[in-house]
Amino acid sequence: MRVVVVGATGNVGTSTAQALAADVRITSILGIARRRPRLRIDKTEWARADVTDADLTSLFRGADAVVHLAWLFQPTHTPTITWRANVVGSARVFQAVADAGVPALVYASSVGAYSPGPDDRPVDESWPTHSWPTAAYGREKAYVERLLDAFEAEHPGCRVVRMRPGFIFKRESASGQRRLFAGPLLPNPLVRPGLIPVVPDVPGLRFQALHTDDVAQAYRLAVTEDVRGPFNLAADPVIGPDELAQLLHARKVRLPARGAKAALTVAWELGLVPASPQLLDLALHLPVMDITRARTELGWMPRYSAMDALREFLDGLRSGAGMDTPPLSPETGGPMRLRELVTGVGRRP
Repeated sequence: MRVVVVGATGNVGTSTAQALAADVRITSILGIARRRPRLRIDKTEWARADVTDADLTSLFRGADAVVHLAWLFQPTHTPTITWRANVVGSARVFQAVADAGVPALVYASSVGAYSPGPDDRPVDESWPTHSWPTAAYGREKAYVERLLDAFEAEHPGCRVVRMRPGFIFKRESASGQRRLFAGPLLPNPLVRPGLIPVVPDVPGLRFQALHTDDVAQAYRLAVTEDVRGPFNLAADPVIGPDELAQLLHARKVRLPARGAKAALTVAWELGLVPASPQLLDLALHLPVMDITRARTELGWMPRYSAMDALREFLDGLRSGAGMDTPPLSPETGGPMRLRELVTGVGRRP
């Protein structure tokens, strides 16, 4: 099998390419990214292309499956840019899959696509995907779900799989995710058990997490097995203030959601953090997902617990870990962080 991975140099893309390369059924992989990496992965060649304007059809021709992982999280201050990359770019990927006659499409959706869920039970894949409308990330994920609905109706011969994972972490993603969500002012050595005295106990704060390598195995199975439709991906336990306090050896301090959002709004408006207050809104309205379908139909189970994944990420954050790709490259020195501040936190791709 020949597989094309769009967005192959990020957190999920690097692990997915590695998981595919380890499968004897996969003979070649084309990794597509906006910036060519120096990273070497077995069976993998690289192509530089932007989903907003590249000739994707020629890159997809001859592939047995396309895995679409490319997603732009920044700039949060200019959502028209992320809309063009994430929504228009995804539409171009889907059209190129059809034009190239690729028989299988695997798309990276998210728990962020889901509408708020009930407090008393996890939701399965039939739960509505209208997201939380104030957050650009959620709106875009929900809209692309609608694009896929239309694509499936128009191209029934193409096998479509939608992955809806929780928060995804590995040690090597730490530097990239620090830039995307925390910004340059977070001191890496501070993220150590015992050094952070308190964890905010915000009502509604709970999320599901999993290790990137486990997500990569789910993508590998989606490519190689005859499955279709959406799959929830998550690991136990659900992470909340209790689990964060345990992980950081900190105590909980009750903080109203309104206060947390106000503080984040000020920091975001001042250019101190890249994560928008609307992203916090979305996080506080996420449902808990049921992964039964992934276990029974995809044959997938996570090897790492959510706490293991988060613990590994925090370890990578303390040491400035990364990988030899532009999105994941470690930037632990002062001048690199200064460049983040000068060019505008949350204001550029």
